[in-house]
Parts: sequence; C-alpha cells; structure tokens
Amino acid sequence: MFHKAPHEGGARSYSKLSPLDSDIEIARRAKLEPIDTLAKRSGLNANEVEPYGSDKAKINARAYKRLEKHPEGKLILVTAMTPTPAGEGKTVTSIGLSQAIEKMTHRQMLALREPSLGPTFGLKGGAAGGGHAQVLPMEDINMHFTGDMHAVTTAHNLLAAVVDNHVFHGNALIIDPEKIVWRRVVDLCDRQLRQCDIGLGSKFDGFPHRTGFDITASSEIMATLSLATDLKDLKSRLERIIVAYNKADEPIYAGQLNVVGAMMVLLKDAINPNLVQTTENTPALIHCGPFGNIAHGCNSVRATHLALKLADYVVTEAGFAADLGAEKFIHIKCRLSGLKPAVAVLVATCRALKIHGGMPREQIDEENRNALEAGLANLRVHIENLKKFHLPIVVAVNRFPCDTPAELDAVFNFCDAMETPAALSEVTALGGDGGLELAEKVLSLIDNNDKADSPLHTLYDVNLPVKEKIETIACEIYRANGVDYHPLAEENIKRLERQGLNNLPVCMAKTQFSISDDPKKLGAPSDWRLTVRDVKISNAAGYLVAITGKMLLMPGMPKHSAIEKIGIDDDGNIYGLS
Repeated sequence: MFHKAPHEGGARSYSKLSPLDSDIEIARRAKLEPIDTLAKRSGLNANEVEPYGSDKAKINARAYKRLEKHPEGKLILVTAMTPTPAGEGKTVTSIGLSQAIEKMTHRQMLALREPSLGPTFGLKGGAAGGGHAQVLPMEDINMHFTGDMHAVTTAHNLLAAVVDNHVFHGNALIIDPEKIVWRRVVDLCDRQLRQCDIGLGSKFDGFPHRTGFDITASSEIMATLSLATDLKDLKSRLERIIVAYNKADEPIYAGQLNVVGAMMVLLKDAINPNLVQTTENTPALIHCGPFGNIAHGCNSVRATHLALKLADYVVTEAGFAADLGAEKFIHIKCRLSGLKPAVAVLVATCRALKIHGGMPREQIDEENRNALEAGLANLRVHIENLKKFHLPIVVAVNRFPCDTPAELDAVFNFCDAMETPAALSEVTALGGDGGLELAEKVLSLIDNNDKADSPLHTLYDVNLPVKEKIETIACEIYRANGVDYHPLAEENIKRLERQGLNNLPVCMAKTQFSISDDPKKLGAPSDWRLTVRDVKISNAAGYLVAITGKMLLMPGMPKHSAIEKIGIDDDGNIYGLS
C-alpha cells in the first residue's frame, strides 16, 4: 500500500511500514532479466550491446549513430537538501521514482553515476540505492563494475608518469619541476597521500619534486570523460589538459607529450555507458562518477543523451545538495551539453531536518517538531535556489519508519506555504508502488509547464570576470555576504586571465555538509563570507575549479569505516554492502 495524497484541504494518512531485510538480502532475491532481454526491451539492437556477463553490458557507438536524429524525452533532475549523517536518500528516490514511472506504463530510463570505492569503503558502504529501490547487481556496481574507474585511474597516472619521464630525459619543453600541476590519483580515501615528495634517492630514481594524490572521482579525466560526446571529442579534450608550466610560466599541454593516443586506448571502453537494471527490472545507464563536492557531480552527458533517445522520461541525479549538484548540473553540464531538466525533485527527510534544527544525531528517531521546524530553513534555501533557475519543483519527502505523522505534516504544511508541491516517497520500503504519488506530481508538472520550451536560465555569463562568477554563486546560492581570496587564488586568477583561460564556468569545490564553506554550520547560515583558497583550471572538462574553505581533493577515512563491516563468506558471497 502506498501513501495516497489527500484531497485539497484534507487530512493525510500514513500507512505502517514493515521492517526490511538488509539491502544485500533484498538484492539477492530480485529476479534479474538477462541483459540481452533488458537491452531489447530498452530499444537497443543486439550489435549495440557488449555484455559483461549475464547482468550488465556496455552500449557502443552503433546505438548513437542509429539514434542520432531520434527525438529526446523529458529529463527529471533529482537533487536534495543538505546531507547529514542520517542520510537523505537521493539515489533511492531516483531509482524508486523511475520504477514508479514505469509502473504507470511510461517508457523510462535511469541515468546515474558510478560509485567510488573511496566512499564505499569509507562512510557509505555502498551507493546503489537501498531496500526495494536498488540498481543491480549491487555488489558489482559498488566494486569493480566494468572497470571504468580503473581505466580513468590508469590513464590519469600514465600522464603523470609521462610528465616526469619527459623531465628526466632532457626536458625538451623546459618544464619547471616546481610547476608540475598534474598530480596522481587513486580510487580510495587515503589522507597520507595528499602531499608527497617523490623521486627521492639516486639520479637513477628520477628527480625530486613535490606532488600528491587526489581521489579518482576528482580527476580531470573523470570530469572530461563525463562531459565528452564521443571518442573524437574526448581526444580533443585530453590534448588540452594543462600538466605543468615552463620556466616562462607558459602552460604545457598533454597534447605536447605524445601520450594522448595511449590514454585513449585505456579509455576506449570506459567512454561507453553501462546498462543494468533495478530491483523491478527498470533499465538504468550507470556511467562516470565525478564527486559533487569536488567536481560537477553528474553522470555522463553520453549516458544522459542516450537515455533520452530511448525513453520518454529519464530520471537523473546530481551529487549532494542543490547548492552543489543542481547548481553545477545547470551551470556546467547543461550549459556544455545543451541539456535542460523539465522538472527538479528535491529530496528531504524529517531526520535530516531535525539535525539541521540542532537535534543530536543519536536522538533523531525521537519526535521533535521544534527541531524539525527550525531545520526547515535549510529546505527553504534549496527551494528558493531551484526557483532561481526557473525550474518546476516537487519536494520528495523520503519517509523513514521513525517519522511521526506530526513531523511529516509539518513538512507538507511548510511546502504548501512555499507554494511548492510535495509528495511522500516510500520507495525504500515499497519500491515503485511507494513512489506513485511522487511520479504523478512530477509528470503533471511536466505536462502542464507552459515554459518548457524556454531557454535554460543561468545565473551568470561565462565571459564575466572570474571573481564575479564566483561571487554570484557565493551570494546567490550560498547566501554569503562576500568572498575572501587567499594570495594563491589571487595569483592563479591573474594567471588564467593573462593566458586567456578565464571564460569558463566555475565548479565550486565546497563541503557538502553545509550551505556555507564550514561543515559545522548547519541549517541556513547567514552573515558569513566564503573563503577561496585556490582557483585551478580543468581545461579538458571546460571549467574552472574554485577550492573553498578547508575542502580537500583527497578525503580521509573515518575512525570506524564501512571496511569493518564488509567481507566475503566461504561460498563467495559478499556481505556488508548497502
């Protein structure tokens, strides 16, 4: 039984939620369609599908050529309020919403990011949804999947090795060793690798210089792969990567090192989206995994466009909250790809609202309307921000078993006061049936949107000065009073402007735990200033990166991580993933 929306002015009722088995137990009971059957049902031909076993596949370039002039469906963007340790359920909502739309007999498809081993072994323990709203096979998706992450890691580190090798063997490009900006990556959280001195020992061992490791999801190659349209476009982008500066402070590009061809060989399969399915056999394309707090936080342009060719409705998500994921989705992914969402779904939970209202995490299963109502200030900012992009909005209230009717009613009353439609989402417990109210409201907004054909609305022009673009995001989206720049940021902004590399959108690297740049400031912080430590260029991806606050490109593991729960039994069955 799913929650039924009341008549206008009527009382809401909430059915009791039964206890659930673990995510991995639910996943193992699901009956998967053979991948060739799923592909055919999705509108793909046999020669367009390259199976990876019986339950996953890559979609090759033949599909794009055949569907090139095919009309596209409607894009549904799922975003969320500011995340908390309690969890918000953005991916779960995306999956459940897609299952619900398919139950309504519409052709639909999911387009999601690939998880990173860093968060899987760190805080999250997995990122394939939960309960009866999962993408499968969840063990593979959370681990090595089809090898895309490894391909990106290897291509990135190959370029780093070639840069150092060039300097070692004569340095014909006169690279300044102190200005090598291309670091290394690994798909794990490892704070010990943030800053490294390499090339130590004898001259035979290389030359000493300072470098470090970032997480693979923050790699410029990951960002580039997710924005490239085809192999030709990817190659052109990789050639533009700035790896270092010479003695005259001029940029050195990857294309000058005769390495891009080898990188392309490593990435030739990784550029193709991966086809899988949900617990209810709804088709899903999972491809690329740039983080939303470091990079632009969206799945690939290639997967999204293909899904839109194959389906009437496509559900996709943007990383973390709307101040990060949705802002970057509009200003970066949509601007660079021509995509435009038809509607935005904003996920909220009573538990997260209570945390933003000052309630300790260990008490969030208790009813506390005062804390919840205080936390609604966070939801208000995200609703207001999405409206600035002229997007129709539905708030998805992701229900947990501990939520009381009084708390849920408070959220719905707030949304009514904000003149924003809201729907209860019970997809974790009920799968697609628990998302029918949400699906109905989403499709109704799409059908009744008289501004659907209007151009994409953005908040800044890419040709504005770099500082003005940063300050627009800081003041309009984060509600900062202004921006302070460290000397390094000032220096690099001047360098970008001097070299004519400044007319690009800005990707903010900012904590996901606050609308501000301080993760401890919950709710809706006011009277604060954004701190920008550095500004870098991701030239291949096509955007600038402003690093704010204490944001790091290589996360560390918590004291007690998901690693402690993950393992494999004597029969080869993985446990501990969620």
